[in-house]
Amino acid sequence: MNAPRLSLLAIALSTVLPALAQETAPKDRSQLETVVITAERRAENIKDVPNAVSKISGDKLDVLASGGQDLRFLSGRVPSLNIESSFGRAFPRFYLRGYGNTDFRLNASQPVSVIVDDVVQENPILKGFPIFDTAAVEVVAGPQGTLFGRNTPAGVVKFDSVKPSHKQDGYASLTLGNYGTVNVEGAANLPLSGDWAARISAQSQRRSDWVDNTATGAVTPKTEGYRDNAVRAQVLFEPHKQFSALANIHFRDLNGSPRLFRANAIKRGTNDLADGFETDKVAFNGVNEQTLKQTGGSLRLKWSLPEINIYSITGYEHVKPLSRGDIDGGVPGQAGVPFQSETGSGMNGHRQLTQEVRLESNTAGPLSWQAGVYLFDEKYTIDNITYNTTTHADVDHIDTAQTNKAGAVFGSINYAVSNELKLRAGLRYTKDKKDLSTTHAGTGLFNTSTGTSASTDDGKWSGDLSATYKLDESTNLYARYANGFRASSMQNASAFAGQSQAGPETVNSYEVGFKSELLKRTLRLSGSLFSYTVKDLQLTAVGGSSNATRLLNAKKASGNGAELNLEALITPDFMVTFGGSLNNTKIKDAALGVPPGGSLKVAGAFPTVQDPIVGGNAMVDGNALPNAPKYTVNLTARYSIPLPSGDEVYVYTDWAYRSKVNFFLYEATEFTGKALTEGGLRVGYLWGNGKYEAAGFVRNVTNQVRVTGAIDFNNLTGFINDPRTYGVQFKAMF
Repeated sequence: MNAPRLSLLAIALSTVLPALAQETAPKDRSQLETVVITAERRAENIKDVPNAVSKISGDKLDVLASGGQDLRFLSGRVPSLNIESSFGRAFPRFYLRGYGNTDFRLNASQPVSVIVDDVVQENPILKGFPIFDTAAVEVVAGPQGTLFGRNTPAGVVKFDSVKPSHKQDGYASLTLGNYGTVNVEGAANLPLSGDWAARISAQSQRRSDWVDNTATGAVTPKTEGYRDNAVRAQVLFEPHKQFSALANIHFRDLNGSPRLFRANAIKRGTNDLADGFETDKVAFNGVNEQTLKQTGGSLRLKWSLPEINIYSITGYEHVKPLSRGDIDGGVPGQAGVPFQSETGSGMNGHRQLTQEVRLESNTAGPLSWQAGVYLFDEKYTIDNITYNTTTHADVDHIDTAQTNKAGAVFGSINYAVSNELKLRAGLRYTKDKKDLSTTHAGTGLFNTSTGTSASTDDGKWSGDLSATYKLDESTNLYARYANGFRASSMQNASAFAGQSQAGPETVNSYEVGFKSELLKRTLRLSGSLFSYTVKDLQLTAVGGSSNATRLLNAKKASGNGAELNLEALITPDFMVTFGGSLNNTKIKDAALGVPPGGSLKVAGAFPTVQDPIVGGNAMVDGNALPNAPKYTVNLTARYSIPLPSGDEVYVYTDWAYRSKVNFFLYEATEFTGKALTEGGLRVGYLWGNGKYEAAGFVRNVTNQVRVTGAIDFNNLTGFINDPRTYGVQFKAMF
């Protein structure tokens, strides 16, 4: 986005923002605010929900997002949550309690479901929609197989936008930072009257290309920048208390760089960065580019009848991405680059339709319930492209058309046995059908000999049972059993491997915990112990001499651990939060072996692979799940200094730590990501009764740079986290 377009956006925002600031009721600074969540599809106090749930909202959410990062900034910010990507801003992969999926292809299925404004975002490209004008992010541990619409065995990450209201309020924000970072964001309730209310929100994020490509004659001389624009418009019609209709339309336009693969980034025989590694320099001879356009909408209807509430939620999503990159990360003749590879992936004709009708009891008494039906219909065509590494012309295409239709019926009941004991139970039946067909056009060697079409048809019951016991006025204890289900997955044939398929997986989980509000509600503390077992876990194996990528099932995988969340209002001006998790994950399949690829020094030699080698395969039984850190810790602290004028100066710091991770199914020294600690610091000044704010910030304060992922080639190609960024922000509330 150029300067004139930024100016037009600023003018538009200033036009819709009301001219007069509205007074807001002062907060009670003597105790913690009540946390209300919708993890069970009802608004409830977080203390009453028999499940591990974390919520990020308000100042904490604003601070974490201040540097213009994509939603990977949430990684590690609540216990057991990890988010990573080999695509960059366009394709985040979520893991909860170590349970996720490393598959990088555009029809990958994920066991963590992302829900935005009550609509599931099933395709992995949809999951990266930017966070702005967001009321809250809830992270709900799985399985969540009863009340939510699509594959949720690992859990749910739920985003809720700020809804329209008749208040004449809004905000505008401008951020300037290093690397040419410019972020403009704003939102406002439009001045409508009567039964109508509307809200428009917009965000424009820009970063310059800050990495120089030193290769002679490079066709992409600079990279790593982006222009990411998004807008959301909502209209609320509420003629009376018995009926409301909320319409949501949103759009995203991303133009930038894919994840930057760096050849020889890892020092052979270690997991250190290579000697002389520079974050702002690369040398590759291919083209790096990424574009994405996303359009969606939803309509949420609610009827409040004397004894029941009726909800209808209709959703539509469309996305068209293209990501092209120099996959080998190097140039001909460069040490450790034995072959050249420039590829791209795009999607055409994508369309996702969802419909949910849910009934909810609306009566007093010990019994309450929910029941409904859910329908899902998605189709698209994926275009996998190979480019000539000399001319950069596209020479080979493999098009994969996939359709996915699913339906479910579900129900849940809550029953208060007494004032102290409450029970919950839920049940869901899901039917899921996929069809895939592959066509090939070009001069390459795509392997379609093993089949060009496939179908799956799965049906499964899932459910949960939980109990909450009120120990006293400040503490609840809970116990929960749940099982979940993820339907079969399919992948097309490619240049390196034939078509592959993984059957459905199921998970059984047990959890016990407590939730307390202590010391006159200045301390909120919760903890949980959990254990789960996944049967027929779907995995993606990459590697071997042909660098084949294929789906497979492991007989079992297990996870167990503990989580802790703490919020403490030490004084009215000093707030601290802490979260931590311990996760032990393990693959359990004595016969499962995968071919290692990039960790080999020479063909046939395995000096850095840590697993036993049988028939050329690394045996992965007993390994931790990929991208599953054993430990995570997060900490925030905010200290405010009230001034005699009524203004305020504050200091806010946040830190997140994760222990080492395996990038792949097999263990190798080079492909073990080092422990990573990232911290942020923000110093701000608030005036005008909190309506105006100016702040300076630093993200990744210590400038700790680590390899956070790799490509399983034999040139030790890796990618890294962002180095230190900093900037200033001005925000006005109206």
